[in-house]
Amino acid sequence: MNIVALPLLIPFALAISLLLFRSPTIGRWVGPLGSFAIFIVSLYLFSNLQTNGILTLNMGGWDAPFGIVLVIDYLSALMLVVSSLILVVVSLFALRFLTDDIPLNRFYFFFFTLAMGMNGAFITGDVFNLYVWFEVMLISSFVLITMGKKKEQLEGGIKYLALNLIGSFLFLAGLGLLYGKTGTLNMAHLAEILRNDNQAVLMNTSGILFFVAFGIKAAIFPLYFWLPASYHTPNITITTLFAGLLTKVGVYTFIRFFTLFFVQDQPFWHNLLLITAGFTMVIGGMAAASYYETRRILSYHIISQIGYMIMGLGIFTPLAIAGAVFFTLHNMIAKTGAFVASGMIAKIKGTYQLKEIGGLYKDNPLLAVLFIIPAFALAGIPPLSGFFAKFMLIKAGFENGNYIITAVALLTGILTLYSMIKIWNEAFLKKQPDNQAGKVDVKLAWPDYLPLTILATASVLMGIFAASVFSYTMEAANQLIEPSHYINSVLKNKMP
Repeated sequence: MNIVALPLLIPFALAISLLLFRSPTIGRWVGPLGSFAIFIVSLYLFSNLQTNGILTLNMGGWDAPFGIVLVIDYLSALMLVVSSLILVVVSLFALRFLTDDIPLNRFYFFFFTLAMGMNGAFITGDVFNLYVWFEVMLISSFVLITMGKKKEQLEGGIKYLALNLIGSFLFLAGLGLLYGKTGTLNMAHLAEILRNDNQAVLMNTSGILFFVAFGIKAAIFPLYFWLPASYHTPNITITTLFAGLLTKVGVYTFIRFFTLFFVQDQPFWHNLLLITAGFTMVIGGMAAASYYETRRILSYHIISQIGYMIMGLGIFTPLAIAGAVFFTLHNMIAKTGAFVASGMIAKIKGTYQLKEIGGLYKDNPLLAVLFIIPAFALAGIPPLSGFFAKFMLIKAGFENGNYIITAVALLTGILTLYSMIKIWNEAFLKKQPDNQAGKVDVKLAWPDYLPLTILATASVLMGIFAASVFSYTMEAANQLIEPSHYINSVLKNKMP
């Protein structure tokens, strides 16, 4: 089905159009409208998936596993829908919060190349092409993180690039070993070979390389240092884009690889995943609790909440996998909303330092309400989306007897709530400190509220319709744990 390629073709065409037409006015229209087009296509593909089952496209007419194949199952379709919603929101946010030293057309060009790489990672059915899309994302994100020409941006960008290049090298090494041992890089073909091979435990040498590579991309313990060192340096629009999307692609690849073909020696992998998840949650949560700069607090919370997603994968029951997917989708929305709110606070007060601001509840009650929704969603307060995501993971942990990691998850939830309350108390409830930096100079116009309103509404709706979202994530979990339908859809029963 040729429509499967649209998540790649649309951002590619939009990026080319921005090269050909350099007027800033064009960029102001192409960014939001192009993002909305990707969102509509993602919704259409999700609807088509429900009607026709797993969607595949053999590029160039070459049958799998010999050619490049694009695959959309429930996991990739859900990731496409939510990530494209984030693109819409950030494209609108950029119109109001991108500074004058960053040309709008240049931003949107790399915005769409990043979107193309991300969508390619979600729908590729080939390990080598996943590597290619990761590199597209890496190049685009490095350019974005250094836009603005400030010294701290360059320093943050170099740290970001250096560690991610190591991840790319390990990915490539693991890919080479994988091909040398199996003779294929098609994911479905790998799953078919390795699930029926008694010697597949020897794949652990390749698996550990992928584990470290994806661990860097997802910012898990102890490979997370690049994230808090770089995410606070660029313009808040770029940080917001990264916060909602980049690490979640790493989580997606973890879930894809360690449910589809790295399924041998499960006690080793699941224990490693659970130990890593626990340290990721606690260290990220404790670090966030110690800072008083909103971007740093929220950056460490990205790390902390990646731990919940990895926890679900480590428990490895249908409910746990469904919870991990649900939590990923919820976090993409809520975390983006929290960063948007921090940008709005900084625009009003002129600083991200909580010690220098206050009084926002009295001055701007609408922003206070819109902030509390993603903040409470991240903390897991009912009836918002985060409550149901955490409930699924906690329930799965208790049912499977994983009491230690479940206790760690509950403890980390308290740390998250503490950090969100700290931002609320410092920025909204306490009186404005008597200093120049935090004096109200800017009044927000109604378009400034639109991105956060969309995200807050999405968090509320995800909580209200949690049962429906859960049914989709459970379908994704069932396809992941029992991938025969995925394998047959890609290979079309042509392989022995």
